[in-house]
Amino acid sequence: MSPVSRIRSTPDDPNGIVRQYAANAPFRSATSEEMVNHDNPFRRPVRPHDLGFLDYAEPLPADEALRLRGLLGHRMLRTVYDADLLFLPAGGDDHPSRRDAIAFRSAENRILGRKAAVVLEDHLFSWLDEDRPEPAGTGVDALVRHVQGVLEERRAHPGRALRVAAGCRHRREAALFSLVQLTAVHPAALSAVGRNLLGDYDTAHPALRGLLLDDYRDRAGRAPLYRRLLAAADLSAEPYAYWQFLLSSALGTANHLHRVAHDHERFGEFLGAWTHHRLDEAVTAPARADLVREGLGIEHPAYFADAPRPSADDLAALVTALVGPLADRYGEEAVTAFHRGFEDARRLAAVHDEDLAVQLDWADRLDEYRVKAEKLDALIRERNIEVDLETFVESHEETSTTHVHDDHRLVVVEVGQMHFWNNVNQQIPMNEGDKLLIPAERLHGSMVLSGTCTYHQPVISEDLLAQV
Repeated sequence: MSPVSRIRSTPDDPNGIVRQYAANAPFRSATSEEMVNHDNPFRRPVRPHDLGFLDYAEPLPADEALRLRGLLGHRMLRTVYDADLLFLPAGGDDHPSRRDAIAFRSAENRILGRKAAVVLEDHLFSWLDEDRPEPAGTGVDALVRHVQGVLEERRAHPGRALRVAAGCRHRREAALFSLVQLTAVHPAALSAVGRNLLGDYDTAHPALRGLLLDDYRDRAGRAPLYRRLLAAADLSAEPYAYWQFLLSSALGTANHLHRVAHDHERFGEFLGAWTHHRLDEAVTAPARADLVREGLGIEHPAYFADAPRPSADDLAALVTALVGPLADRYGEEAVTAFHRGFEDARRLAAVHDEDLAVQLDWADRLDEYRVKAEKLDALIRERNIEVDLETFVESHEETSTTHVHDDHRLVVVEVGQMHFWNNVNQQIPMNEGDKLLIPAERLHGSMVLSGTCTYHQPVISEDLLAQV
């Protein structure tokens, strides 16, 4: 298809815009060799064939944020935000990354990406406008008290995911998967701060560039600790090596930072989101350090153990320095915008915390979900229960790019063998007769090992699930 014909899409055709954008070569579905991507930062499998039945025309409700269109939407949106950032191909002109780099950097991809971003941002983030907590007062002092209150609350309760990870039987796997989510957020924070270092705003806010520059220097200075941490965990620090294992909620928190940094109409929201990110890093660092020490045997994970931990007074000084000059110049709207960005980042972080907790718990107890699958299959057969069913016949090395389902499903292998995965470097064999329950919104993928493989996916209702 020619570039001209691909770009001809009307604004009232949001699904057409999204499908056109995802048709670019770097976003093609993954192959059997691409479970992990070590040397191609432009390769971003999206599962574009699924876009034929997904609807991006309406905003995604809050209670559906983790569904398939959320996952694929955040994958696409991250590629849009990354189009104007620097990534280097891994090899020479004949290396596959070079070809993907040309397609990724092309003017056509950038044009389609900006059109797609309008659709995707509205679809993925509109739910944040609903039920947003109102400020508990006006002025910078009320904002300071609110941020300090959140700091105190989060110190007491850093997050459920960290508690779940600490209690997992397979602690190493839980620590690895948790670290993989960091690879979505760490580079986004650095890029978001870097975006707002540029511009001529010193007369409006003389201190701001210095505040951002100090944070950027700190993040850039800690980059070796980030790479050292991943290396000690036998993980790659290559950009997007673990693209397929990033939860939509991890991409969502990172994409929100990109969004408010990229759109300068949302500058006040960026300051709020950035402040929350700093707070979140500080309150979770001790538990993250413990998880890495106990799960991976890394004695001193300096990236977490030596991370900045601002006090309540430090945060008060930061918020005052960030918002005070803007409030003097622009009034209460500057305070409101900061609060909006802070609260949106807070809600997205809570979604990610719960999503990660549920994913870790499911992955840690797959043996129990095999037993549940056997019971459900027997119940369906014994009672002749009618259920929706999809059957797949796939060939050798046919690969399913990681995804989620919007409903609970069984995987029942009738003929052949396959590998199932829900974590890095973990391939779980499934043979004829094997069954597994995959709850809704749980990230997973698979690859066929035999010449062909026939497997079924009965859809399990909440009522049916409750019976086992």
